Amino acid sequence: MASDDGGTKKEGSPDINSPFYIHASDYPKQMHVNDTLTDSNYTDWFQEMLNFLFAKNKVGFVDGTLKKPEKTATDYMAWMRCDAMVKGWLTTAMEKDIRSSVKYANTASEIWSDLRERFGKESAPRAYELKQTLSNTHQSGVSVSAYYTKLRGLWDEIESILPVPRCTCDKCSCGVGKKMNELREKEKLYEFLMGLDADFAVIKTQILAMNPIPTLGISYHLVAEDERQKMISGEKKTPSEGAAFKTFKPVRRENNATQNKAAPKYQKHGDTDEQCTECGRNGHNHQINTKIKQQTRKHNNCKTGIVENGNYGEPII
Repeated sequence: MASDDGGTKKEGSPDINSPFYIHASDYPKQMHVNDTLTDSNYTDWFQEMLNFLFAKNKVGFVDGTLKKPEKTATDYMAWMRCDAMVKGWLTTAMEKDIRSSVKYANTASEIWSDLRERFGKESAPRAYELKQTLSNTHQSGVSVSAYYTKLRGLWDEIESILPVPRCTCDKCSCGVGKKMNELREKEKLYEFLMGLDADFAVIKTQILAMNPIPTLGISYHLVAEDERQKMISGEKKTPSEGAAFKTFKPVRRENNATQNKAAPKYQKHGDTDEQCTECGRNGHNHQINTKIKQQTRKHNNCKTGIVENGNYGEPII
């Protein structure tokens, strides 16, 4: 039997495009999502599991489009085999308590519907919690990329709980659906800008002053570029600032009372740095101080007529 691509296909070989195809490496106890299903992560779990089932071409077993055939049908065993495989994938990716509540379900479609009934409906407390978390989310010193990623996760979860209404009449000509999407995008842009740190005040003002106002993606790109420029400027300033700190050496001043004293007037009479024990000044010793006093006394005696031996006489004229 010739295949469409010009090759040959053996008679009775499995069709890999069939939803009943099971690869040899598939088995029921495989874990195909990042986290197991809990009471609080159904939205993320649902998206990951649905993506995996699409990749395996098994979505029809959970959404009910592939109905269970009659027992007499030729594809009955193939359907049962694939449905059991999907049930194993679903139950393996659940917490023990949740798994025990669905282990008696007959088909994978029943498990899928039961989970959506319990966790997939709009939850007012969860919506309130997400809105509160969103209003309290700020950059707080982290990178712009990390801050934006956190916001994006909150926005996606809010979108799954509170989806934007869409026109279903197929006769709308005013484009209200597009306008509502644009309005939601503007709200996200304002939330993103409000949570930025004060360092981005200039770029925020520039974005808000643009006419028309840029989209969320373009605004994120502008803020990220501004952050990158600040990092480059900071790296250039760091070496010079470090050098300035290294070259600056504070002068240590000793608390010495003698440094504040004026140079003694008798310092010229000797070359010594000794301190006189009589007057307490530096620059001479006790002997020099005594000699100076003797010369001064002799000079005064000459003026008053007192001789050196201590006898009094007439003043010398």
